[in-house]
Amino acid sequence: MKTMKQRFWQFALISVMVFLLAACGSSKQDGATDNKTASQPESGQSQTASTETAKGTREITYLGKTYTVPEKVENIVVAGSIESMEDALVLDVNLAGASSVGGGFPQMFADITKTATDIGQKQQPNFETMLKLKPDVILGSTKFPADKTEKMEKIAPTIPVSHKAVDWEANLLLLAELTGKQDQANDLLEQYKKDLEAAKPKIGAEYKDKKVIALRLRGLELCLYAESVFFNPTLYEELGLSVPAEIAATKKQEIISIEKFSEINPDVIFLQFAESENKKNVKILEELQNNPIWKNLDAVKNNKVFINVVDPDAQGGTFWSKQQFLKAAVEKLGS
Repeated sequence: MKTMKQRFWQFALISVMVFLLAACGSSKQDGATDNKTASQPESGQSQTASTETAKGTREITYLGKTYTVPEKVENIVVAGSIESMEDALVLDVNLAGASSVGGGFPQMFADITKTATDIGQKQQPNFETMLKLKPDVILGSTKFPADKTEKMEKIAPTIPVSHKAVDWEANLLLLAELTGKQDQANDLLEQYKKDLEAAKPKIGAEYKDKKVIALRLRGLELCLYAESVFFNPTLYEELGLSVPAEIAATKKQEIISIEKFSEINPDVIFLQFAESENKKNVKILEELQNNPIWKNLDAVKNNKVFINVVDPDAQGGTFWSKQQFLKAAVEKLGS
């Protein structure tokens, strides 16, 4: 038989053991809770990861080459491609940065450069400025040498945009795809085709076999352009006017003297003159108009010289240029 004293110590020992086991279980439960809490990411970290995953990338094809760009393109920098600036004007795309001409943005681009940063002259972009803008995409130019394009590719996905007039439609659709404005671009292209078909009979009948020439006055030089350059595709290919032999023989751009130009003796002249390109001699246009050789041209004598029918800073081989030039051609030559 156990004594009363033995029973007391046995009960006390069991109580202590129960207490210790309970404390241990509680400690493990608290520890498990702490570990679980520590393993959960903070709310800010979770949102950041989700945003990065959602942003993603996509591939687009332009002139036979595939480019990887962000899923959502918002910050666009145009470096050297005035063609892309004209397309941005058509599609109402505000640019984060853009090339300047003559120390500033041409007035024709005022609507899309209100908040844009000047990244330097179109021939020499400032790479540090572009880097600070953190662009989603850079639209360069096929005029740039490979080393310039490679430097821009280190900043952001870079697409060299064609400066050739024959690629005007592909250029417009490129910017439309980047910005999600494909429907708008397609509507514009469809309307242009309708306007062109309506213009052909108004102009072709009277001027089909006459010499109609578009040229640019730059510095002290008259510049002729090849059949596929400047406004020429609109005149000869789309409107169906005859290609003068002198234009057919021109490769890209050719400087021609006033004496040589007088031998062509055009029936109609579309002359473009930009003060931004002629700051050293802004009176050169006036001097040309007072030249006796110029005055003796058939186009001059018959009041068929049309100056700056399109903004003089326009490139000529873009949707915007073509659209504006077609309207002017109908206005000046249409029956």
